[in-house]
Amino acid sequence: MSTPRKSKGDASVRRRHQAERKERQSGAGGADGPESAPRPQRDAPMRLNKFLARAGVGSRREADTVIAAGRVSVNGTVTTEMGVQVAPDDRVEVDGQPVRPTDLAYILLNKPTDTITTVTDDRGRPTVMDLVSIPGRLKSALFPVGRLDRQTTGALLLTTDGELAHRLMHPSYGAVKLYRVTVNEALTEPDLERLRRGVELDDGPARADHVMFVGTDKRDIGLQLHEGRNRQVRRMIEAVDRRVVLLDRVGYAGLDLDGLRRGRWRRLEPHEVNTLRRSVKLKSIVF
Repeated sequence: MSTPRKSKGDASVRRRHQAERKERQSGAGGADGPESAPRPQRDAPMRLNKFLARAGVGSRREADTVIAAGRVSVNGTVTTEMGVQVAPDDRVEVDGQPVRPTDLAYILLNKPTDTITTVTDDRGRPTVMDLVSIPGRLKSALFPVGRLDRQTTGALLLTTDGELAHRLMHPSYGAVKLYRVTVNEALTEPDLERLRRGVELDDGPARADHVMFVGTDKRDIGLQLHEGRNRQVRRMIEAVDRRVVLLDRVGYAGLDLDGLRRGRWRRLEPHEVNTLRRSVKLKSIVF
């Protein structure tokens, strides 16, 4: 089969992309350096709730609640106005502590076992944050989107984008989660049908969006959910009288782990970030 000829337009697009990539990487310190993160526009005023969201306080809606409660001051004066404009040199405090917007970071981690999905652990156990090496101030604003229990492995998103995280975790946006599950005893087609129709859990019914056998071993299934309740997959499997032996999240909100070894991480590509943001009805950002 002959190879299609590339048009001059294609070459022009490639040159433009190469120039943009070179510009982003000028002064770079490596593929995982701080230059890979888009920076909030700090040279222009922004609404207070957006400022707080960029500072990691939470989503804009959560920031509105904090502001309405009288917990925020701008230049020493308490304000309860969500839409007040904040300049780059204004001093903003929440509960008396100064806050500043940080760069936006989006990281996909292939979580290993025996790792806690939290920023810190008071018992000194390894956390997912121990696996990520980025500049200190940026890392201090990073947090995991949702949780994987200690023994569950796989795709975990970490970010400083509070608004995106809030929406991805909200059930109304239905971020898709794909799991590879190995159970202790063979399952049957009627068992899978029960998972599709829904099983009763102590916090209400739960059903798989899709479930199927993976390969010939009837102990291995692929399962898709859009919910994210605590230990939901394990409890659903228990409801059909089996026990999870291995649980691996192989996909999250359209992100997969191709080429990413266990315990390793990578920054999301710009197109991946904006696909995520659009999926939860947020505007794309310019890198």
